[in-house]
Amino acid sequence: MSEPTRGEREESLPAEANNKVPDPHSLGLELPEAPDDAIALLLTELGTARDEASSYLDDLRRVAADFDNYRKRTMKETAAILDRATERVVQGLMPVLDSFDAGLNTEPGTETERLLYSGLLNTREQLLKSLEAEGLEVIPTVGEPFNPALHEPVEAPAGTGRLIVKDELRRGYKLRDRVLRPALVSLEARG
Repeated sequence: MSEPTRGEREESLPAEANNKVPDPHSLGLELPEAPDDAIALLLTELGTARDEASSYLDDLRRVAADFDNYRKRTMKETAAILDRATERVVQGLMPVLDSFDAGLNTEPGTETERLLYSGLLNTREQLLKSLEAEGLEVIPTVGEPFNPALHEPVEAPAGTGRLIVKDELRRGYKLRDRVLRPALVSLEARG
């Protein structure tokens, strides 16, 4: 004869017992007739069940902590991959920015040249704004104190004094506080 299902067991109990005390047979227990022996058996089973539940809870906590560490590590790795990809794209566009800067270093003479100059200027500004949205910063130069981490000097004055950037020969760029290329500058000493 097959074991009755839970629904069949619950139907066989009085209505008030359905919500209060489970049937020992439904729990897989065969209780002894002596109350002290039944209590001892139930306490042993309860202790075993609690130990097992505690073990499962510890395993669950360990798995949850491992998953949380995995999630954090994956987010960090994804951010690093995106940063490297952004850096590669920006470095690839630096020669384009240099070409715009070179084209804008000329003085337009005719109306056509002024229109072309204006178009170059607007296009360079649009490109810079797009790259700034990704974290690109132009390194400040002219009039700034010399900073060897940000500026690469081409010529430096002899003598002593505080070194100040006199001219910018090539723009430098930072991406999220990391120098991609230092600015190429000439320096002057100020008392």
